[in-house]
Amino acid sequence: MTAISVNLNKIALLRNARGGHEPDVARAARTCLDAGAHGLTVHPRPDARHARADDVAVLAELCRLRDVEFNIEGNPFAPPRPGYPGLLALCEQARPAQVTLVPDGDGQLTSDHGFDFRRDGEALRPLITQFRALGCRVSVFVDVGNPDVAMAAVLGAHRVELYTGPYAEAFAAGSADVALAAAATTARLAQAAGLAVNAGHDLDQANLGAFLTAVPAVQEVSIGHALISEALYVGLDATVRAYRAIVETAAAL
Repeated sequence: MTAISVNLNKIALLRNARGGHEPDVARAARTCLDAGAHGLTVHPRPDARHARADDVAVLAELCRLRDVEFNIEGNPFAPPRPGYPGLLALCEQARPAQVTLVPDGDGQLTSDHGFDFRRDGEALRPLITQFRALGCRVSVFVDVGNPDVAMAAVLGAHRVELYTGPYAEAFAAGSADVALAAAATTARLAQAAGLAVNAGHDLDQANLGAFLTAVPAVQEVSIGHALISEALYVGLDATVRAYRAIVETAAAL
């Protein structure tokens, strides 16, 4: 069954908008795990606009206590700055089960593209080696249709995460077949190279089932913005349970 990792960035963003401790990121995390989430994700950016280094420490301990996976996302090229020690240092402290490398810049509202391995590969290689030395499974963010996806294995990654934003847009427009076929092809190319496949970005209750049915052997989906948005209407517990039901149904097909 595909694992659901709940991205808690939007909980942290809401907290930071007012200051203080509410909503409580750790309480939200416990609610998600109690409802059946398989793991937790955060993407602490250098500008600390949502998840922060102190959140990473708290969630890492919670995941250890619950024996679930913790996934930290981030740009491995972003240098340290006050309040942000750098992605490698965060992983050295937290020892997450997985680190997902994403080529996002400070000016981006959200991650919106994958790595260009021909351009970035040699710079990524030693960093991937360092993350692996910490005991982290390494996943790298890739665009669907990237013809060089197999290079991620050569660089030392264990997995790729398919950027599903374009698929979600196509699904919303009522024309997802081409996007689904491209995602399935990219997944198979990655798997043929020995890589496992994750997926994430703009997946929601409406489009997740179709994606998991069309794309083979997706190991994990990381879902944050849509899940937290949906939870505003029906509650966090009910929303996580709904996602759990979707992946269980897809696994049974």
